[in-house]
Amino acid sequence: MSEPRLVEVRRNVLKQNDVIARALREQFRGAGVFVVSLVSSPGSGKTTFLEKMLTQLQPQFRVAALVGDLATENDAVRLARSKAPVKQITTGTLCHLEAAMVQNALQDWKLELDFLFIENVGNLVCPSSYDLGENLRLVLLSVTEGEDKPLKYPTIFNSADVAVVTKTDLADAVEFNWDAAQRSVQSVRPGMRIFRLSAKTGAGMNEFQSFLSQKLAEHRSVAQI
Repeated sequence: MSEPRLVEVRRNVLKQNDVIARALREQFRGAGVFVVSLVSSPGSGKTTFLEKMLTQLQPQFRVAALVGDLATENDAVRLARSKAPVKQITTGTLCHLEAAMVQNALQDWKLELDFLFIENVGNLVCPSSYDLGENLRLVLLSVTEGEDKPLKYPTIFNSADVAVVTKTDLADAVEFNWDAAQRSVQSVRPGMRIFRLSAKTGAGMNEFQSFLSQKLAEHRSVAQI
């Protein structure tokens, strides 16, 4: 009898999360903020990527970040080096962020921003089920993780909007097969856009910044209609 009860509890949790996420999305829309969430497995390089992107965007845009982790504020300290406003969300035993956590973290923040980035807990399973009110969800895959990651974790790739392949400066050293990775992504999510970049060398970062700038312009244009 316990299994049906657990299923019902989970449904209620997800339903409540969706209600809060919709409220957040409306709040973001009204403020003209474009919200980007990042999901990946641990070690994909998403914190380094986010630090560099925050630094790169700041001359033109108002940016901030929320960063989730089970414990410690290490990632928030790293991101603070970008000089952007950063807040840590410590989840304790939870392997993902929830919309209520984002809502609570933003209570004492003024949403006078162009971009808000939300870095989720390093995990490719739990975050796929939780809407955070974001406009764009990125799933990051490093070349050191192997080309078949999308096949192993199809749900997270299906719930994301864009795939970002990181640490491309190591691709040759680890004999990363770009064609195989492309096939893996497309077999799970046909037509998904894929960016290749290296936060270390800067390769591909300008292209991704241009993409975000375009998405912000489109978002604000739609919001004005």
